[in-house]
Amino acid sequence: MVSMTHVPSGHISPAPVPPVPDPSGEEKENRSAALIVVAFPAFILIGAIVAFMFPATFAPLTNYINLFLTIIMFTMGLTLTVPDFQMVLKRPLPVFIGVVAQFVIMPGLAVLVAKMMGLNPALAVGLLMLGSVPGGTSSNVIAFLCRGDVALSVTMTSVSTMVSPIMTPILMLLLSGTATEVDGAGMAWSLVQTVLLPVVIGLTLRVFLSRWINRIMPVLPWLSILGIGGVVFGAVANNAERLLSVGLIVFAAVIVHNVLGYVLGYYTGRLFRFSEPVNRTMAVEIGTQSAGLASGMAGRFFSPEAALPGAVAAVVHNITGAIYTAIVRNRPVEPVAVPEKVAVG
Repeated sequence: MVSMTHVPSGHISPAPVPPVPDPSGEEKENRSAALIVVAFPAFILIGAIVAFMFPATFAPLTNYINLFLTIIMFTMGLTLTVPDFQMVLKRPLPVFIGVVAQFVIMPGLAVLVAKMMGLNPALAVGLLMLGSVPGGTSSNVIAFLCRGDVALSVTMTSVSTMVSPIMTPILMLLLSGTATEVDGAGMAWSLVQTVLLPVVIGLTLRVFLSRWINRIMPVLPWLSILGIGGVVFGAVANNAERLLSVGLIVFAAVIVHNVLGYVLGYYTGRLFRFSEPVNRTMAVEIGTQSAGLASGMAGRFFSPEAALPGAVAAVVHNITGAIYTAIVRNRPVEPVAVPEKVAVG
């Protein structure tokens, strides 16, 4: 996942915030966060176009999917701290509701959208994989920019990531249908290796080597972006010919799935009468998935074509996040404390 110090796509950890925010510092932080939100999809989009035009050059990247996924999740782990998980005890209801809603709404929407749009089995299972993976790489930055509850965003991303080795295979087994064979045990073990272990190792290093890790924190988001690029560019190269025939329907399906996730996520918060910052965070966390992980896992366990929804989502999710930020950022919210940590998971 994309990560960084108080200058945001992984996780973002700022320096201690003074009691009275420095307007110039806040403005600088906003610009840094906005740069990540713009640079990430731009890099993925440009790289995907090049991979589409020169597929032979990028196709070998698929041999290193596990390595790329490990890099993404390890950088996320390096940006986590123990207090990120303490909110589960301090504010259990919004964390619990948010994570449960994410693993209910997005897989359910994936099945619904696939049926409504008549997706073929490969694209349908790829969209389901996208809906069944944990929170996305830029969700915490988007939550920060749209004036959401950043601490909640960090915790939701962390918790959904830690439980994904259990939840993702179960959802794929239950919802993929009889036409698609799912290796649930293999998928669970793969997620343990490429998600859980790298995150735990990264978190452990952060605890014991925090001073050194803090020095390299600004580099971590870019390492994560490169890892996501490796997954996406390989998927595009392997599907260059298929994209000519299914590209538009894949983009449409991913956009509808993503936007509906934002809407239902926001109104889930409203249903439980949470504050406006929490509602915005629910929208972002539920609507934004770990696209690189989805693409890599779908390509590995199903087919190259199944990796396309995740590859497309790596661009779409960040663009819709930027649009959502532009729509809601200047709307009033209740006063909230200055966030102690921003993280992109």
